[in-house]
Amino acid sequence: MPPEAEAAPDAAASVAVAPAPAAGAAASATERPRIPVRSGPPPKPAPVEASSKEAEPTPAERAREVAARAGRADFAELEGLVSACTACGLCEGRKHAVFGTGAQQQVRWLVVGEAPGEQEDRQGLPFVGRSGQLLDAMLASVGMSREQDVFIANVIKCRPPGNRNPKPEEVAACSPYLMRQIALLKPERILVLGRFAAQTLLGTEATIGSLRGRVHTLKTDEGVEIPLVVSYHPAYLLRSPVEKARAWQDLQLAVQP
Repeated sequence: MPPEAEAAPDAAASVAVAPAPAAGAAASATERPRIPVRSGPPPKPAPVEASSKEAEPTPAERAREVAARAGRADFAELEGLVSACTACGLCEGRKHAVFGTGAQQQVRWLVVGEAPGEQEDRQGLPFVGRSGQLLDAMLASVGMSREQDVFIANVIKCRPPGNRNPKPEEVAACSPYLMRQIALLKPERILVLGRFAAQTLLGTEATIGSLRGRVHTLKTDEGVEIPLVVSYHPAYLLRSPVEKARAWQDLQLAVQP
C-alpha cells in the first residue's frame, strides 16, 4: 500500500476506497501509466535485411587486375602469378598451370600454342607427348631447340575441360600473362601454332589457311613490333601428315631475316 494511503495511528482500521473515475475522464496528473505485462518469451527482433554481397568482378575487371599485376612482375614473379592464378574458372579443374619452358636469354623464337592438353596439365609443361616430339623435330630441322633458342608457351595457361576452345572471358583473364612473357623475353620472331592461338594474337577470325604463308606483325604494349608467322599445330599435323610440307614452308618463312 502506498505511503500516502496509510492511516494515522488513531484512525479506523478500515479505509474507504475512492470511486473509479468516470469513463472518458482525464487521468490524474499523478496517476502512473499502466505497463502491459507480456507472458512468454520476449518477441523476436524484426529481421534486418542482410547487406547485399559485393558484386563479383566482371571478366573485364579481372583482366585489368591480372594485367596490372603481371605488368609489374619480373619473370620469376610472373611464373608465381600464373601458378596461383584464380582469375577464371579453369583454375578449378587444373592439376598444374602451364607457364612455359625454354630459353630466357637471347630468345630467337617464341612458340605460342593454344592451351594445355591432358599430358601438359599433368606435367606442367607445354607440348609434351607426341605433339612435343614433333615440335622438337620441327625446331631441330631449322637448327633450334627449346632449351637454347626457343621459349614455348600457350595463350591459355590452364587446360579447358575436354580440350574445348577457351571462352572469351578465359582468354581475357589469361592473355596479359602471355603479353608480359613477350615483353620480358623480347623474341626475335613469334611462331604461332594453331587456329585459336593465331586468331587470338592477331585479333581476327580469319582461317589459318588464309593467315599462314606470310609474315604478320605483333605490336606490343611498349610499341615494339615483332614479326609473327602462323602455322599448323603439331597435333593437327599428326592427324593430317599431308600438311607437313606446308608446315615446313612456314618454318622456312620464319627463319628468314
